[in-house]
Amino acid sequence: MDIKLEKKRGWRALLSKKSLPYAFGALLFVLFVWLLVKDNSSTLRVNTATISVSNVEQGEFNDYVSLSGTVQPITTMQLSPLESGVVERIVAEEGTTVKAGDVILEMANKQLSMQILQSEADLAEKQNILRNTLISMEQERLSLRQEMLQLDLEVTRKRRTYEQNVELYKENLIAKEIYLQSKEDYELAQARRVLVSERQKQDSLYRTVQVAQLDENLRSMQLNMQLIRERVGNLKVKAPIDGEVGMLNVVLGQTLSQGSAIGQINDLSAYKVSAMVDEHYIDRIVTGLTASFMRQDNVYDMLLRKVYPEVREGKFKVDLTFTGVVPDNIRSGQTYNMNLQLGQPVEAVYIPRGAFFQKTGGRWIYVVDEAGEKAYRREIRIGRQNPKYYEIVDGLSKGEKVITSSYDNFGDNEVLILK
Repeated sequence: MDIKLEKKRGWRALLSKKSLPYAFGALLFVLFVWLLVKDNSSTLRVNTATISVSNVEQGEFNDYVSLSGTVQPITTMQLSPLESGVVERIVAEEGTTVKAGDVILEMANKQLSMQILQSEADLAEKQNILRNTLISMEQERLSLRQEMLQLDLEVTRKRRTYEQNVELYKENLIAKEIYLQSKEDYELAQARRVLVSERQKQDSLYRTVQVAQLDENLRSMQLNMQLIRERVGNLKVKAPIDGEVGMLNVVLGQTLSQGSAIGQINDLSAYKVSAMVDEHYIDRIVTGLTASFMRQDNVYDMLLRKVYPEVREGKFKVDLTFTGVVPDNIRSGQTYNMNLQLGQPVEAVYIPRGAFFQKTGGRWIYVVDEAGEKAYRREIRIGRQNPKYYEIVDGLSKGEKVITSSYDNFGDNEVLILK
């Protein structure tokens, strides 16, 4: 007798040998569909209370950099003694207002005093030598002149005797020997006169040259004496310009060497502001840029006058001068916070500055979706920046929201789940 088999139903039917291949195929299909629709992005759950979300805005982007500058005198001149010496008296202390030529301090130099005494003695001796030489020359000149007078008289007498003897000899009234002697005496007197005349000329030339040399030596000694006396005047250190004494680093009894830096004079007729700028802006900082700052509800304008080429510890120095009104009660050492304009304002998309930049370098950012439930990593490109905003060149649009706080705890996750 045949036995009627009961038909399997439910999960038993699925596990039957006949249905097992179909069930396995359906399972593979479901797994394949799940893999297709699965989000493979790495995710991280983030508490919204620990992040800062900012809006992407569009408007006028002001290209400037904030600087903290220190007020300094427009010109500073170093004080240096022109002579070495010992400080005997300090006339003007630090902070004293002085005029050009005012004495700042007085020094003493015994060695220089001895040089002056020696120079005065040498000058007096030279003057005596010149005076004696001139007296001697004058006496010699008078002696030669007297000799010339005697020779002139002798020549006259010899000539007269000779002329008389010529006539007498013609009349045979005198002997020939007497005639010849008178002739020889006359010629000798003439020769002696010529010789003395030549000696007188030579002595005159010699005296002229000697007197000129002595005069030149005397003038040189007088000039040397004048210079030494001026050196005595240099023992008084004087202000080179009108201004204020600053950083006077001397004490009574201190020995100062020639040319040593002992202080400075600050020109208070005008002021400049010196500031340090991050080397990030070194290609954009040039002379002629304008800056401004606010003090006591007044805006003061400045002009970038000088850019120093040296970079130290990632910063370089600039000097700015006032182009209009100077603040009241301005003092050296005051600090002003200025905005240095790097370019004209332009229409741009921008976001607030934030700590995210330290992690991403401005190459990417997390963008919050419209629902505010997730934030997705997106590549961006940042252009210019100022102390408040980054200019977005590419990657973001007005109205979007981004996370601008620190990304240090986010790792490399591409999606943030906000809760």
